[in-house]
Amino acid sequence: MRLAIYGKYFKDERFAEIQQFFDTLESKHMDYIVYDRYFEDCLKYGLKIPADKQTFSTEKDFSAAGIDYVISIGGDGTILNTLEFVMEAETPIIGINTGRLGFLAGLAAKDAPGFLNELDKGHFSIEKRTVLELESDNEMFGGVKYALNDFVIHKKDSSSMITIHTYINGEFLNSYWSDGLIISTPTGSTGYNLSCGGPILYPSSQSFVITPIAPHNLNVRPIIISDENVISFEIEGRSSSFLATLDSRSESIDNKTQLAIKKAGFSLNLIRSNSENYLKTLREKLMWGYDNRNFRV
Repeated sequence: MRLAIYGKYFKDERFAEIQQFFDTLESKHMDYIVYDRYFEDCLKYGLKIPADKQTFSTEKDFSAAGIDYVISIGGDGTILNTLEFVMEAETPIIGINTGRLGFLAGLAAKDAPGFLNELDKGHFSIEKRTVLELESDNEMFGGVKYALNDFVIHKKDSSSMITIHTYINGEFLNSYWSDGLIISTPTGSTGYNLSCGGPILYPSSQSFVITPIAPHNLNVRPIIISDENVISFEIEGRSSSFLATLDSRSESIDNKTQLAIKKAGFSLNLIRSNSENYLKTLREKLMWGYDNRNFRV
């Protein structure tokens, strides 16, 4: 079994937990490589890792390394960033949560050393998560045209609202007069989509949700469609440029840019410990059923 360890930023307050995790890797003689920038951060903060440990920095490095599992250390955003390395390989990913909510990165940092035993024994489950693919007449996002959460079209500055003519399989759906439009996967439905009034989709629902951002017409509401559909757009506005985002990455576009979104030909395989449950995660992270009122006599 060979592991790839990926992280974006080393959090000093998590030093003891991360050190224990790497100590466990070494004591079990597990074979692993580390993302080079994260490796440099770890050494800078004094983490004890063999200085000659193999690292990777590109998708090509990752592919050549023969990785069985990816361990992402950070929050949900860190897991999103692993997509550019995994892509079509569909290498399963487990998220160690050193961030905040952790819908995707569900494994607490303190539990990570123990989970390595479960990983080695195959005591886990895998959730397949839908991935978005962007089609455009321009080369965008450095060729990494995929997103796990959402694709968003947004006005670029504080200018007036924009108009987004939206089509499903070439058939006109609506002209959204708004600040922007979100196309979300079930995974992304608990993110930006939720904050803009969109519904939560169950991970296996095989759907997309189209959610307007601050629409001018109050009777315009999110719509759920099958993920077998292709969604395309034409954009108008007083400004000549707009923003397009795939997860946390953004690029400037103009009204001549042709854009379409469809389901990618591969999924992201998310590892879950046997103690994890999506509905339990929803209840805990969104505090459903919790009464936080303080009663005073």
